[in-house]
Amino acid sequence: MLLRNGKVIDLATGDIAEADIAMVGAYIAAVGKKLDGIESYDLKGLFVAPGLVDAHVHIESSMLRPREFARLVVSRGVTTVVANPHEIANVCGLSGIRFMQDDARQTPVDIFMTIPSCVPATLLAGSGASLGPEDYSRLLACPDVVALGEVMDFQGVITGEPRLLAELDAVRGFPVDGHAPAVEGGNLDAYAAAGITSDHECCTEAEVRDRLQRGMCVFLREGSAARNLQTLLPTVSCVTERFLALCTDDRDAADLLSRGSIDQMVRTMVAAGVSPLTALRMACLNPAVHYGLLDRGLIAPGRRADLVAFSSLDNFRPERVWHAGRLVAVGGQCVDEKSGGTGDEVAPWLKNTMHVDWSRVDFRISGPGCKMRVIGVVPGQLVTEQRILHGLSREGEMVADPERDLAKLAVIERHRATGRCGKGFVQGLTLRRGAMASSVAHDHHNLIVAGMDDMSMMTAARAVAESGGGQALAVGERLLWQLPLPVGGLMSLAAAEELVSCQKFLNQALKEVGCAIPGPFMTLSFLGLEVIPELKLTDFGLVHVLSRQLVPLFLED
Repeated sequence: MLLRNGKVIDLATGDIAEADIAMVGAYIAAVGKKLDGIESYDLKGLFVAPGLVDAHVHIESSMLRPREFARLVVSRGVTTVVANPHEIANVCGLSGIRFMQDDARQTPVDIFMTIPSCVPATLLAGSGASLGPEDYSRLLACPDVVALGEVMDFQGVITGEPRLLAELDAVRGFPVDGHAPAVEGGNLDAYAAAGITSDHECCTEAEVRDRLQRGMCVFLREGSAARNLQTLLPTVSCVTERFLALCTDDRDAADLLSRGSIDQMVRTMVAAGVSPLTALRMACLNPAVHYGLLDRGLIAPGRRADLVAFSSLDNFRPERVWHAGRLVAVGGQCVDEKSGGTGDEVAPWLKNTMHVDWSRVDFRISGPGCKMRVIGVVPGQLVTEQRILHGLSREGEMVADPERDLAKLAVIERHRATGRCGKGFVQGLTLRRGAMASSVAHDHHNLIVAGMDDMSMMTAARAVAESGGGQALAVGERLLWQLPLPVGGLMSLAAAEELVSCQKFLNQALKEVGCAIPGPFMTLSFLGLEVIPELKLTDFGLVHVLSRQLVPLFLED
């Protein structure tokens, strides 16, 4: 196959030259002029770049199975994804990872996996599964495994916990992805010295520089809940660009359909004044080099024929996409016959993951209205604050206070029916009434529920459990909205468009209860992640992240 009359972008030299591209099977055979081919396609002067690479993503956060996720991103020019199946691993263990691998192989995208680290993330939350040395050995033998996924328990690494050091020893010679929010100074030295090679949790320019100085590759992130790209763009220069890459981390289906994926990040960078070639290096070449995927990232003989054709350097919008030499997307639509993955064809065990002992679940919190620790939502960030507020007590029980945007929060263990339930309060969800519940609660993925009264919380939580997992919104005994996520309580079996249509009804229902923040369910899902500062809630109770300790809700006067 010969692609004729293209403006070929050479990310190694920075040159853009009119040339033909000869492809044999999945690989590029030659780049030049007056080449011959059995078949040919006239690019008519379109620019041609290597296929985009998402350096770090949790596919489960899109709520789509890998086959359906791939259909969306390949239409945006993404031909390679480095996915961390950390979410399904915490629910279903090695079997869940195998499902993701098998489903990923049936897509027009190369989906490489990283081994989920820290499953469970810490011992401060109840998880559905764990991974050990034997699982690591099995996964390292898989050709689609390229790294150890983000090492969530950064404090465990810094303090030299044997469990974490054994993980790192097991993957010597492989890249190791990091997760080090707000880590600095000597602690960051220790984390990097343990063999961590990247980080995607930077929120400030200083954090980016600190990690670059320690030899780490930094992935600039633009997800649905954490949007850090604009803030970090000043760190991009002709010196630093080779150590920077792009990732979406956690991006939902609505964002993928409306905003796009890595392509949207390229457009944002160029619009902000970054050179198009710099943006493309960070989106193509740099992540490929970081993970040792040296057969892609450049348009050159012997490289994979993963290509994106587009008309404007200033407004990167893929018009045609080739994966392994095959045309797979045209005009922003996937045309590959293998794409998509809806229907009901998953193993029964994947749909039987909600186990709650309701006889032991009680949302009441006794207290006199004294000072208490409250999780404070930080808009647009995954980090939270620890706020000290006076609680509101009625008849000896602590209650929510809509006037101060103070909602009750609970995390119910849902893997082994222990009846364990952590309880606390959160400020910043903007709920005025009712309750919202979800079986998506990073990383343990227990059942998390926030609300303004106990009855609404129980209605929403039970609806999620009875549907096999998902999300729900309720007021009193009335269920306003529900989204089933039967695959591990994390993913839908519906097409992306159907999923997003359902979520539009959610947005309307959220307005009815006064919720005004963007992506409230995504925000809710991270309130239980006990490895991102400062204060989080698990089924064991409130966790002060940096001290790695459970802390009481109430403070002594």
